[in-house]
Amino acid sequence: MATIHTKLLAKLKEALSAVLPIMGIVLILCFTIAPLPSGVLLLFLFGGLLLIIGMMFFNLGAEMAMTPMGERIGSHMARSGRLGIVLLLSFLLGFIITMSEPDLQVLAGQVPSIPNQVLILSVAGGVGLFLAVAVLRMLCSKALTPFLFVFYLIVFVLAFLVSDDFLAIAFDSGGVTTGPMTVPFIMALGVGFASVRSDRNAQDDSFGLISLCSIGPVIAVLILGLLYDTSDSSYSPTLIPDISDSVELWQAFAGSFPEYIREIAVSLLPIVLFFGIFQLAALKLGRRTIGKIVIGLLYTYIGLTLFMTGVNIGFMPAGNYLGQIIAGLPYRWILIPIGMLIGYFIVKAEPAVYVLMDQVEDITSGAISGHAMGMALSLGVAASVGIAMFRVLTGVSILYFLLPGYALALALSFFVPKLFTAIAFDSGGVASGPMTATFLLSFAMGACETLGGNIVQDAFGIVAMVAMTPLIAIQLMGLVYQLRSARTGKSEAVVTPALLLENLPDDEIIEL
Repeated sequence: MATIHTKLLAKLKEALSAVLPIMGIVLILCFTIAPLPSGVLLLFLFGGLLLIIGMMFFNLGAEMAMTPMGERIGSHMARSGRLGIVLLLSFLLGFIITMSEPDLQVLAGQVPSIPNQVLILSVAGGVGLFLAVAVLRMLCSKALTPFLFVFYLIVFVLAFLVSDDFLAIAFDSGGVTTGPMTVPFIMALGVGFASVRSDRNAQDDSFGLISLCSIGPVIAVLILGLLYDTSDSSYSPTLIPDISDSVELWQAFAGSFPEYIREIAVSLLPIVLFFGIFQLAALKLGRRTIGKIVIGLLYTYIGLTLFMTGVNIGFMPAGNYLGQIIAGLPYRWILIPIGMLIGYFIVKAEPAVYVLMDQVEDITSGAISGHAMGMALSLGVAASVGIAMFRVLTGVSILYFLLPGYALALALSFFVPKLFTAIAFDSGGVASGPMTATFLLSFAMGACETLGGNIVQDAFGIVAMVAMTPLIAIQLMGLVYQLRSARTGKSEAVVTPALLLENLPDDEIIEL
């Protein structure tokens, strides 16, 4: 019990360091250049409290349950030796997890020209198919870069064929569908698959599943854009609630709790069922291990319910109103630096980011620190939000940024260590989580509404930009790492226990 309390305290410190900077920035803005109505401010403050508590429980739950579940399922599937069964199970896993992702329901509602069920089934099928492709690549020990090059080439060929009204929503779908529920599990699944391999590239291949799974929804939605008339794609503006006292404040959250309790339960259920079937059929884990996983799932459920309620009810109206007020200032260009400042800190409040940073530190035995990862992600997201605010001000097409951005990211992949490329392309899906899809998107929509721009073309796309820039930032970090290694005469490979054992004689390995 003492260990749980210690871990909860550590996760609370992480949550405070992630959420308080964002709250501090918003409070400074609302008391200076962008005053918020008292009701919106109260919603924001109470939502921030829920975010902190929710992140604390979610991060501990992911560590106790989602990661070990994914690793055990992945390693058992890889050891089975039945490639057809493995690929079928991978497709089904990707499909059912995506079907229950809450953010996918929001995406479906944003595209009225395509029936909701058609879009949901298509996106889920895209994730399932690309998860199977990612697993096949990992099992066959194939490099990630050629796959990324071919699939992104398909993406941009399709992008030139769909209407501008649909383009930003299609690219946003890649970041939206790899949400906080699926990311920790799929990342751990990759570690499990890689754990059964003994070659020195296994470490590099433990990452890369999220990067390919993020491409599937984009291709699926772009294909739907060719089959349907998407010229009437629209989005309903965020309603700013009118809160006059503490009772109405509580009612705003209490009325939404049942909805998110149900949504998160539906999201978590497929993963629990999938793991339960594996446990009964093959894993046969002990009661103590199962008990720990059950407690971790409970923490995950509580944490994500509180987090999603706080960010949707508390943060979304504040983001929208701030965007409206700042865009209405005589010096509206200030949207760009303010957006960059918010972007720098907000990525640390994404619940799955800490899961990624912990996994990177574990896999590389600390050679790539979580602090360095966090800094690279923050800089990348700051740049992406700055570009997104520039688009809101000018109305420039998102293709002018996505095309050269992905071209640069793919070009860098030929020059940096493979591990950094895999981590970078995974980080794009991780960074574009619910905080981006709610607070930042609402901020951009509010600004676009004040400026009289096209919300669908100019405000949407911010999730896609946030998903793109970490690909460049993390790989630039890898390039610096490689140059430093060459300068000091050390190996470019990241030193891990597996690599250390590889060079020892058999008798010494047995002794260890």
